[in-house]
Amino acid sequence: MIALERLESGIDGLDAITHGGFVAGAAYLIQGRPGSGKTILANQVAFHHTAQGGKVIFASLLSEPHDRLFQYLSTLSFFDAAQIGAGMLYVSAFDTLESDGLDEVLKLLRREILRHKATLLVLDGLMNVRSRSDTPLNTKKFIAELQVHASFAGCTTLMLTSAEIDHGSPELTMVDGVFSLQEERGGMRSYRRLGVHKYRGSGFAAGEHDYEITGDGIAVYPRIEALLSQPTAPMALGERLVSTGVAGLDAALGGGVLERSATLVIGPSGAGKTTLALNFMTGASPQERSAFFGLVESPEQLLRKSDQLDLGLRAAAEHGWLDFHWQPTTQFLPDQVALAVIDQVREKHLSRIVIDTLAALKRPCARQRRQLEFTSALVNEVRALGATMVATWELSHFPGADPTAPPAELCSLFDNIVLLDFTEGAGPSEPTLRIIKRRNGAYERHIHSAQIGRGGYSTTPTGTPTPQDR
Repeated sequence: MIALERLESGIDGLDAITHGGFVAGAAYLIQGRPGSGKTILANQVAFHHTAQGGKVIFASLLSEPHDRLFQYLSTLSFFDAAQIGAGMLYVSAFDTLESDGLDEVLKLLRREILRHKATLLVLDGLMNVRSRSDTPLNTKKFIAELQVHASFAGCTTLMLTSAEIDHGSPELTMVDGVFSLQEERGGMRSYRRLGVHKYRGSGFAAGEHDYEITGDGIAVYPRIEALLSQPTAPMALGERLVSTGVAGLDAALGGGVLERSATLVIGPSGAGKTTLALNFMTGASPQERSAFFGLVESPEQLLRKSDQLDLGLRAAAEHGWLDFHWQPTTQFLPDQVALAVIDQVREKHLSRIVIDTLAALKRPCARQRRQLEFTSALVNEVRALGATMVATWELSHFPGADPTAPPAELCSLFDNIVLLDFTEGAGPSEPTLRIIKRRNGAYERHIHSAQIGRGGYSTTPTGTPTPQDR
């Protein structure tokens, strides 16, 4: 199979979606309403291309002056004023379009491509080509001739338009790829989505993907189930038993959890889920780099809790064996969090990770009807990369039918499930632990009495059988 030459966009998520970037010499349509980020995306690609030694022509069919564009672009980290007039040539074709028509615009672009030896052409304002075309055939002719000129010169073309283009429009039939930038509202928030609807000459991650506009430009977060439909490495459990950091739980599991397994700890607030997860982090060492990914408590809150429980995690963090990452749940994108977790596991060769709490990712994923697919891709990739995972899930109450409980099909993704709960009765409620599932090996089915104090989370068998044992 022949691999076509690529032009990298410089946007990691976009290059991942397109399996390596734009096909060199091809033509692409980028459509989106005003404010969607089309011009930022195109300039970000253009400045990255010049930094790699390429030559870019940015031709505008809009009336906006370039100095105003530079003013806004200068607030973004990718902007490099030294490239303007050197690697980057900005050309206004608006007056030529207004006075002389499409044929003269083509001549202007062809002339500048050859003179500048351009390897990337950005044409902003394609909707004005449609407005100046008497028939759809003329629009098709303009795009076809522009593609021929650019492709002959070895120049990749990005055409930007704010028009809503339907599936039968000539623009869509002529270009090699189509991207859409969209914005939708959910409650008081707005969400930006990048869609890939056509991509010749390459596989790609189809569908829609989250993106945002930051001080660095466009950041794209591919849907992890599309990007990682199959784990990037063989996925198999290890042979070694890994301590949970809780002696009683290890004993109930026959020595601990298997290396590369995934454990889900569920229970109501206050039952000790985060404390048990911190106990798991006590296994951090120079040989077992570890990371705690929190979506509720900040690193300092967790370290303070560790100090109070005498777990010694602050020393491990200071030595660099243990990292704490925090993503507040005020406003975040689930794929952004998941990709950050995967990147850390891959780059630092992590042996142990905690995600506290996985339920925080439930709401956005459930709204998008992809909760199972999202969780499956995340869990499988972490395991394939060699890490042993503990994730927590908050319940509103237990037992009984709890609408906040993880779906049964989601529970099937985990090798071990541990329920933390409280005793019921007239007296004071006390924390308890029960192993619900262990996929590979025997385990104790009794309810264990639990304590939270010095040393963190600990358990004592009560000898009380679960309903299955009666």
